Amino acid sequence: MPTPPPTGPLVTRGTLAAELRALGVRSGEILLVHTSLRSLGWVCGGPVAVVRGLLDVLGPDGTLVVPTQTGDLSDPALWRQPPVPEDWWPTIRNAMPPYDPLTTPSRGVGVLPETVRTWPGAERSAHPQTSFAALGPDASRVVGDHATDCRLGERSPLAVLERLGARVLLLGAGYAACTAFHLAEYRTPAPLVEVGRPGPYGWERVTEVSITSERFDELGHDFERDRTVLRGTVGAAGARLFPLADAVAYAERWLPLHRPRAG
Repeated sequence: MPTPPPTGPLVTRGTLAAELRALGVRSGEILLVHTSLRSLGWVCGGPVAVVRGLLDVLGPDGTLVVPTQTGDLSDPALWRQPPVPEDWWPTIRNAMPPYDPLTTPSRGVGVLPETVRTWPGAERSAHPQTSFAALGPDASRVVGDHATDCRLGERSPLAVLERLGARVLLLGAGYAACTAFHLAEYRTPAPLVEVGRPGPYGWERVTEVSITSERFDELGHDFERDRTVLRGTVGAAGARLFPLADAVAYAERWLPLHRPRAG
């Protein structure tokens, strides 16, 4: 059976840049982007065209930031999609390669972050499970001091982005993907968990704040209702643009009321 032709819309580097400008993305700003490439439509040039379109709008003084998480560098005892046999766990822990910012691929965050990660001049943060990659003059400031025992808290790029006045662009992605909300989790009562991962000297365990995106869609709905969020369409995708600091501040008030967790 022949493959049906694409239904569009046809998206190009130029149309993407024009629609991002119309949404309100500004030259010279710092932008944390969460994307769903497939939601855009038929993109001529795929993720490379999307990255180039974003860089065109941000200009030489702007900085593009994306999550390049590596959740697979974790304890196999916790894997669910898919699980692995229990008798494999010790071997996996012993054999799993440690995180390398230059070579470890991102996982579970889409094709565009991986495209940014491998872009000439990209810099990537040091956390072995929740790294970020950045392109632009502020890249080093954003990703350079990510503590390896702080996934998404005060010593992560999220806190730096907050201080620098960055904005968040959800490009076809929903609020469940909004990593900025996790910074608020670190500022509200939350349990601590022991996290296993491969380290430079073998399997290691660190104590971290427990994080979850549970109810982030509801949080985003209320945030959008109560605060200013620029909304539009880029290709076929819904797009939202807002200050990261506003989202974090709102989540700091919302989470204890709607998703209380024992500290």
